[in-house]
Amino acid sequence: MSKLRVLLLAGGDSPEREVSLSSGRAVAEAIGKLGHSLIALDPASGASLLGPGGKFLADGVHELPPDSKSLAVVRQKGAIRTVERFDFSSVDVVFNILHGGRGEDGTIQALLDLAEKPYTGSGVLASALAMNKHVSKKLFKAEGIPTPDWELFTLKESKLSDEQKEKLKRFGYPLIVKPNDAGSTVGLSVVHNADELDGAIIAAFEYSNQVMIEEFIAGRELTVGVLGLTPLPVVEIIPKHEIYDYTCKYTSGMTQYICPAKLSDAQTREVQELGLKAFLILGCEGFGRVDFRMGNDGVFYCLEANTLPGMTSLSLVPKAGTAAGISFENLVQKIIDLALERRNA
Repeated sequence: MSKLRVLLLAGGDSPEREVSLSSGRAVAEAIGKLGHSLIALDPASGASLLGPGGKFLADGVHELPPDSKSLAVVRQKGAIRTVERFDFSSVDVVFNILHGGRGEDGTIQALLDLAEKPYTGSGVLASALAMNKHVSKKLFKAEGIPTPDWELFTLKESKLSDEQKEKLKRFGYPLIVKPNDAGSTVGLSVVHNADELDGAIIAAFEYSNQVMIEEFIAGRELTVGVLGLTPLPVVEIIPKHEIYDYTCKYTSGMTQYICPAKLSDAQTREVQELGLKAFLILGCEGFGRVDFRMGNDGVFYCLEANTLPGMTSLSLVPKAGTAAGISFENLVQKIIDLALERRNA
């Protein structure tokens, strides 16, 4: 295996910044163990994420609080220019692990395309489609992939009109309220009655003026990781909260994971095929994850696709990789190899 010069992008200015930094730390350690040289950059601050001795996130590195006001200030300063100014001739490949926002919606991908530098994950169009839940669900529905019914509202203020609320009556309660273009369940709420609806709209509107309201599917939480063109073993997620929310995702002990999920062989094949189909419909490449709810009716309902899924110690794609006999370091190497293969294709 030849030694590569890898640029790791982590942190960023999205609400998922802290998760990205956690993923970045794990990936940086793996890249070191693989013997590659590493540059780790936080586009939000323009700072290196490596301290003395190559330690990731050493003391003194600029770390912004993950609140929306602080991140908004960073965005106004043009954090994206950090990537624009980078000298890409100094690296062979970019490992992008910027979750959410401009790191995952196609913006960074467009800059890397212009730099003609191979990078991990999906390209511009697939990244943009997957980030937009409304558009991706329309594609799933058109291609015969079951997905929960939904309504999308583009709002000027953080409330629904009486006419808009009337459209929700077909869902009943509970229902899901979430931003249309955010990940890691930020701004997502389960609404059990009409009294909770206004507060949920306010929470979602904090992250996007496009708010999706979706029918709640009672049942099991499942996810299918994809590596290249291969679906990985299915992971079942059993959170301590009602849904697999931010706290359950990133707090140790808050969720039980079963991999491979306890499904029949036929059910496993079905949800893996649906996961790969959803991945390919959006044009995704490299690696990703497709999330499902298995309803009490036995139907697998596709929720969304993630083009840059987490790579922390609690993350789902690494768990599925382990179940498939792929160590974390080998998973990182395979993701890098796929990026290089796409550039050379």
